[in-house]
Formats: sequence, C-alpha cells, structure tokens
Amino acid sequence: MSGAVDHVVIGGGLAGSMAALRLAAAGREVLLLEKQRGPHDKVCGEFLSAEALGYLERAGVDARALGAHAIERVRVHSGSGSVQVKLPFAAMSLSRRVLDEALLAKAAAAGCEVRRGAFVERVAARHDGFSVRVLYGEAMDARHVFLATGKHDVAEHARGAGTHRDLVGFKMHWRLTQRSTDAIRRAMELFLFRDGYGGIALVEDDRANLCFVVRRRRVAELGGWAEMVRAICEECPGVAETLREGAQCWPKPLAISPIPYGYIAKQADGIWRIGDQAAVIPSFTGDGMSIALHSGELAAEMFLRGRAPEEYLARLRNDLQRGMRLATLLSRAMVTRSGRAHAPAVLTRAPGMIGWIAERTRIPKSALPKMEAGIERSVSMA
Repeated sequence: MSGAVDHVVIGGGLAGSMAALRLAAAGREVLLLEKQRGPHDKVCGEFLSAEALGYLERAGVDARALGAHAIERVRVHSGSGSVQVKLPFAAMSLSRRVLDEALLAKAAAAGCEVRRGAFVERVAARHDGFSVRVLYGEAMDARHVFLATGKHDVAEHARGAGTHRDLVGFKMHWRLTQRSTDAIRRAMELFLFRDGYGGIALVEDDRANLCFVVRRRRVAELGGWAEMVRAICEECPGVAETLREGAQCWPKPLAISPIPYGYIAKQADGIWRIGDQAAVIPSFTGDGMSIALHSGELAAEMFLRGRAPEEYLARLRNDLQRGMRLATLLSRAMVTRSGRAHAPAVLTRAPGMIGWIAERTRIPKSALPKMEAGIERSVSMA
C-alpha cells in the first residue's frame, strides 16, 4: 500500500464513518482504514438516545429497519431494591455489529474508499501533512487525518488518562427465555453492584446485551467472567431473574481496559480527533454513541468550512464539558457502597431525577445540527 491521499480516516466505527460520509458527500477524496476485516462486536451499551437517532436519520440509516428495539423506560436495580421510571425521550437499542456496518456502507456509497484489515500502527507528522503506516504495508502520505480508533490509541498519539479510569468493561450477548425477554422488552435494565454498574437491553433478533464496568481490584478478587456474573446475580436478584435459564451467545466475553472516563481532548497536533479519541463519557448516560456521531459530523463540518483542528476541539469541549463533569461525578458515586445503597431510595422519592440527569448529561440542543437537508440528500446531489 503506498501513494498519497487527501483525507485519511482511521477507524470505521460511528465517528469515523460519519466523518467519512460527510467529507465524501462534499466531493472530497476520502480513504477510510478499518483494522477489522468484517462485522464485529464491541464493548458498548448499544443504547441510542434521541440525539443519536437524529444523526442516523440524517445519514439515511433507519435503526428500526435494522431491528432496533424501542426503549421507553429505565429500571434501576440495587440489591433487592428497584425503581422504574419512564424515559423523557425516545430511544432504541441496536448492536454495534449491525449499526457500524450500516453507517460504513453509507460512507462507501457516498464515494469513500473503504479498506478493511488495515491496522494503522503509526501516524507521523510531515511538513505538508502526515505519513500513515499500516502494519505489514507501506506508508502513505495524507494531507489530513481524522483519528477515530475508539478507545485504542495509535503510537505517538496517545490520549490523556481521563479522570475515572480504574474500571474494566465487559460485554456479552445472551439468549433469554421468552418470559425474561418479554419482561425487559422496551426497557433498559440498569443495575448497581459492589464496585461496578451495568445494563441489560434487547437488541436485534431479541438478543440481550449485558454490558457492565467494574473496578480492576474487584476483577482481580473474583478471578474470572463466570465468577463476576455469579457475584452480580447474588447481589441483584433482578439481574439473576432476567438471566435465569438463559444462554451466552459467545464462548467468551468482550473486555476492555482501561476506560478513560471523563477524558476530553485538549490538544490536536494537527489531527482531527473524533469519537472516543476526542471524548469518553461514562457509559451509564447512554450518550457515547451520540457523542461519536456528533464529533464525526462536527469535525467534518468545521473542516469543510476551513477551520482548524484546535478550533474544533474547543467547540467540542464547550459542547460536552458540563455533561462530562456531572456524568463522571455520578459514575464515581455509583461504584461506591453509599452510592448503590442510596440510589433506589433517591429515585423513588424523586422519580424526575432520571430525567434531570439525562437532560444534563446529553449534548446540548443548541449544539445539534439545524440543517433541514440531511446527509442522504447531500449524497444524492454530489
């Protein structure tokens, strides 16, 4: 692999595909490098908020047609206590395996060249752009680089540590009994347990996504996946009831560590950082995919208007920093004994708290796109 290209997007997740789609729809030459050779799952709560659904609609992606489940309420479990509240906005749940492929296909249809199985090991600055080296391949020259490698860093361009980074993330899809499936339909089940928290929701084909984070010391103490699930079920009868007689879809869980919750990029070094390379919000907010899509579109939009990466990051920080501070503070509290002990009582006495938290940890409405013409229309006119 050699040569030169104007715009290189590294990573084919939501942020990378959205940026590539916007750039290609504007008539730019775009090469997207994705390390995975085909569809794959990721450690993710797979929750699509109203903001995320709006971005997908603008991109021509119909989450419902892909099999997404509607989410109308949240049920919070802590020990034997639980409380249920109605979500203050429309939401859905869909696996990243399906969603990422749909958006990547939209980018390709817009004219972006997609190369799979291309693992970028190094990005080096040059006087007129960057040199991008692919593992087992030659280096290529790129005038502009959009870095969308999720929580995985590229050499020499590592992110900051974040402010809450002692957690390990785990994910597993389950086949539940029909009774359990019906019981959690249209719901997001949130649960708090010793040193961690997580969620369960249905995705396409009525599979349930179990995703949780837990402190590293607790992982070391328990010793393995089966032991962690057993401990969670012992602490949270509601989770045990949901998973009872169900079966794991994969032999082993997906895992990721460390998770730099609270991180927001401050320095660009000439690169357009998007998705988790730009900001990582605690997963309980359900806003991670919204931020990925928002950052991808915002970066492409500001680039096309001739702005600099530093200006983009300043704008993104302004959009996210209030919600990030609150989300990180709450995430820290949720993994403490006091936090999980008081959560059901607080939510029972103040059922509007969920709505209050959701409103203040989301991308501000003032920062969302107001253009009437969606990306799909731009693509058809390009």
